[in-house]
Amino acid sequence: MQQSQHSDTGTGSWDQTSHYSSSSGNSSRSTSSSCSSSSSKSSSRGSDRTCSISTSYKVVVVVLVIVVVVVVVVLVVVVVVVVVLVVVVIVVAVVVVVVVIVVHCKLKVLFLYNREVVVVVVVVVVVVVVVVVVVVIVVAVVVVAVVVLVIVLVVVAAVIVVVV
Repeated sequence: MQQSQHSDTGTGSWDQTSHYSSSSGNSSRSTSSSCSSSSSKSSSRGSDRTCSISTSYKVVVVVLVIVVVVVVVVLVVVVVVVVVLVVVVIVVAVVVVVVVIVVHCKLKVLFLYNREVVVVVVVVVVVVVVVVVVVVIVVAVVVVAVVVLVIVLVVVAAVIVVVV
């Protein structure tokens, strides 16, 4: 398609390719409104590509900001969960020690060294502590896996947006 420059003796005029010419002829400028319409496909194909690329980069920047925010939030949640679970494990361990001492003292008086009951109590408490520790580890692994998955998905999406 042929580009045409229109000059006017008044304030100036706009042609099809978005060039402005003033009456003096020395202030011709091009606008960067290539995102608005694509009426002349053959002449504005390069500008449409530029618009597409700049839009893609804006999308990628927004997506990366969202990923950073999500990762920070997830890491804060993981830290809080791990701290809470560690506190729970410590409390359970203290309770176990107290229960074993109290039960052992009571059993000495009541049952004259009935060791089977003490062994059962200790085994139950140890199992509870081990379960809590395993749950802490599993939760941490799951959260880290989710964070890695989110990061991978966002990077793949960003690459797809830039390429396409």
